[in-house]
Amino acid sequence: MPEFNFLTTHVGSVPHLDAADLTDRLASGLDIPAWPQLPRRTFRESMYVQFAPLLPGLVVDETKEKVYFDTRQDLTPALEAFYTPVLADDPGAFALQPAYAAGFFAMLETLKKNPGEWAKGQVTGPISFGLTVTDQDLRASLYDEMLADAIVKNMAFNARWQIRQLQALRPKVIIFADEPYMASFGSAFISLSREQAIAYLDEVFAAIHTEGALAGVHCCANTDWGLLLSTEVDILNLDAYGFIENLALYPAELRAFLDRGGAVCWGIVPNNEEIHTVTAQDLAGRLRGGLRMICEKATARGVKVKVEEIATRSLIAPACGLGSTTVEIADEVFEKLKRTGDILKRG
Repeated sequence: MPEFNFLTTHVGSVPHLDAADLTDRLASGLDIPAWPQLPRRTFRESMYVQFAPLLPGLVVDETKEKVYFDTRQDLTPALEAFYTPVLADDPGAFALQPAYAAGFFAMLETLKKNPGEWAKGQVTGPISFGLTVTDQDLRASLYDEMLADAIVKNMAFNARWQIRQLQALRPKVIIFADEPYMASFGSAFISLSREQAIAYLDEVFAAIHTEGALAGVHCCANTDWGLLLSTEVDILNLDAYGFIENLALYPAELRAFLDRGGAVCWGIVPNNEEIHTVTAQDLAGRLRGGLRMICEKATARGVKVKVEEIATRSLIAPACGLGSTTVEIADEVFEKLKRTGDILKRG
């Protein structure tokens, strides 16, 4: 695992309608630019649609802006078509489509003109996808064993395809699985075991590792961080602006994660109106204070973690995606993210 020392990146979604100018700014302003998802450009760029066109039985209703699985039909032909490239180990069959991911292709063009070391991509995590996208009877698709397997493999193979495109332009690539629904894990509304959740995630992370890339996972609210730290993920991304203290509840898991080379991407820059009321100096101080708190609480529980050690394994990002905010706020977030990173890198 490389030393990151507060390199800057972002989650993915933005409120912009066009990626052309934005990708240039991301590539020049961030250490690890991520291709922008443009959910306001079209429903097709929703995180629950843009990776999904190949899934068997999936219906995308653009008029009603609804996506669901129709399991009333015979899915055998669709399943055969889906698994043929899986069995042939062909990630190219799972390529993103320009109509569903304009930001990805705009970023490829930008990276061709802007040589650099790092690039980031993202897929919708299989747990969030499978619990959000239902069948026609509103049953979560993750509870259908056949669909669940297809969902996991769809995300795994798409991640591999992304890596190959990005590695052709920048040698070091990170792919994040975005898992907002993990905030509800363990509640009465989710009947998914810890072991099954880890297995689903690890299949995606293993696919990323086969292509020589790093795997990240993002959850934008509080969750069972011990579960995510127990997977084969390389980078844990959390909303550090709102929930950094919760990570201190898992000192043993954090120690084991760091021991195997793990890193943390701290979402320390607010992604809403609060960005107007904080300075980059405030945010840098807030993160430094949070790191000290985590280390002090770990020490109190007999687990040794040093601030300097975590700092070398730290990236920073906005607290979450920016797709639901305004262009004005998003632009200020990116500006303060860069400045916060500059302050933290100076020590």
